[in-house]
Amino acid sequence: MRVISSFLLMGLLGIAWSSVQAASGVLPPPNVILIMTDDQGYGDIGCNGNTVIQTPHMDRLCAEGVMLDNYHVDPTCAPTRAALMTGRYSGRVGVWHTVQGRNMLREREVTMANVFADNGYATGLFGKWHLGDVYPYRPEDRGFQTAVYHKAGGVGQAPDYWGNDYFDDTYFRNGKPVRYEGFCTDVFFEQGINFIRTSVANEEPFFAYISLNAPHSPFYCPEAYTALYEGNPDVPRVEFYGMVSSIDDNLHRLREELEQLKVADDTILIFTTDNGTAGGLYQNRGYNAGMRGSKGSPYEGGHRVPFILHWPNGELEAGKRVKPLTAHLDILPTCIDLCGLRAPEIDFDGTSLRPLLYGDGNGWKERVLVVESQRVVDPIKWRQCAVMMNDWRLVNGQELFNVATDPGQKKDVSAAYPAMKERLRAAYETFWADISREHAMTSYMRVGSTAAPVVTLSSHDWLVEQVPWYQPHIMHGAMAKPAHWAIEVEQAGTYGIALCRWPVESGLSIHDDGGYHAFAFEDAVLKVGQQEQRKKIQKGDKAVLFTVELEPGLTELAPLFIGGGKQATPYYVYITHEPSENWQSAASLGIPLYDPTHGRQPPQPLVQDVRSEWEPKRKR
Repeated sequence: MRVISSFLLMGLLGIAWSSVQAASGVLPPPNVILIMTDDQGYGDIGCNGNTVIQTPHMDRLCAEGVMLDNYHVDPTCAPTRAALMTGRYSGRVGVWHTVQGRNMLREREVTMANVFADNGYATGLFGKWHLGDVYPYRPEDRGFQTAVYHKAGGVGQAPDYWGNDYFDDTYFRNGKPVRYEGFCTDVFFEQGINFIRTSVANEEPFFAYISLNAPHSPFYCPEAYTALYEGNPDVPRVEFYGMVSSIDDNLHRLREELEQLKVADDTILIFTTDNGTAGGLYQNRGYNAGMRGSKGSPYEGGHRVPFILHWPNGELEAGKRVKPLTAHLDILPTCIDLCGLRAPEIDFDGTSLRPLLYGDGNGWKERVLVVESQRVVDPIKWRQCAVMMNDWRLVNGQELFNVATDPGQKKDVSAAYPAMKERLRAAYETFWADISREHAMTSYMRVGSTAAPVVTLSSHDWLVEQVPWYQPHIMHGAMAKPAHWAIEVEQAGTYGIALCRWPVESGLSIHDDGGYHAFAFEDAVLKVGQQEQRKKIQKGDKAVLFTVELEPGLTELAPLFIGGGKQATPYYVYITHEPSENWQSAASLGIPLYDPTHGRQPPQPLVQDVRSEWEPKRKR
């Protein structure tokens, strides 16, 4: 299933060609901007046939660039981002879920940011990372010199700054919390533009990854954008479409800035998304280009998404649509090729798309690709997967479709084409035998490193099924139960461990209800490896502090709060190898206390106040 030598040779030739051009002065090293939106599907853009949504600037980019029209990703966000950043299958690099400790990109992997940084590029991330919030998985650990981001898979999820709600939030700049003014999309574009300005002023080529949380739920959107769609019976969710139009305006703003900086021609500008639509199909409304499925689905609508590449100096054919099968795995090899980058020896699962960008696809080698949506702690064979070759799709190992004649995947043709079904099943067997060899490998969160003197753990990364990954879950005391984290102790020493019901920036004590739910916990138990300690919880305690001697190595952290007929692992735990008096306080940690009066609130009802929006749903 991996790249064969002919593809590697093609990539090397392309690199050599680009390097000669750059060295001779014909072309400067191109800048690269990669814009990725969250939960925007193939049909949530005007140029793909949606006549309701207003995306004139995305449509213009499509008309002026090249569209990969048969481009596929994994059906959920973190796996897609892992494959995009590495050019390797998400299951190979340890990311097959969005939570439960299975969204952390293995430390050994070389990222797109690493490659660009090693080639003298300034590298920046703005928005969503979702490949680990704890050392050594944070964006600043993985090649990004500048990173402004929210934590986890969305603004307001459990690891994120408490109370973030898309408006006037506190995000993290290279790991440090900073308050920003404005709607999240505007903030992330503004920070990206500032980074580009600085890079141009420093005469550095740049790689800017503008990775937006919008239009992901919760569906909070400025009223200026929801007003574009109010009263239109064909709109599935006005907030979702409004967020897409907000992104569209920011794309225009970015392109104008590139023109003013005189770097538009020298910049590869990519626009894409991470999975099928989430909010674009609702109550029998919306547009999905006739495809079946949406986010999380192994059917076409779950993983076929828009991908546009624009590069004036590259002399690409404007308005071209590439029809052969392509995927997220191909983007890093393609960037290496187009930019003439030196790269370490990487066993890519993808390949450079140069021949498709510049040619008609004749001679493009037939290949089989797999996308999957595991969303469990331990992967399951054939779970929520699509095996793809040309126009053929084998879904979950059972149903066979030809999307050329049946784009809606309505008729299973397994009986009519048994040989094709068996061929694709055999390809998956090869894929699984390769990928699953390391499924038992866990990415351990590291404590005791000078790179991260204090480590914050949250229930988002519990290694159990059904975890409270969302701040409204925490508010309502949802899914409280015994659980554990996988940690690696870097150095021997005395460690301070603080057990908390609420994050320190909330200012709340263990017994506070936070306006929603209180627990009657009486005791706190620290369990780390074979060690166990127990303390009483005192009235007003914001945290229960323990001191413990730890040795280097891998271990399990499984603390408990006990009382009121309940045993539950604390939602938040803080760990340091440099304990001092009050080390666990928000002030000592450099975290501003949450102020509910600061800034604007969303014009829409808050998710935590709408049970149907926050209440945990049973997993399929």
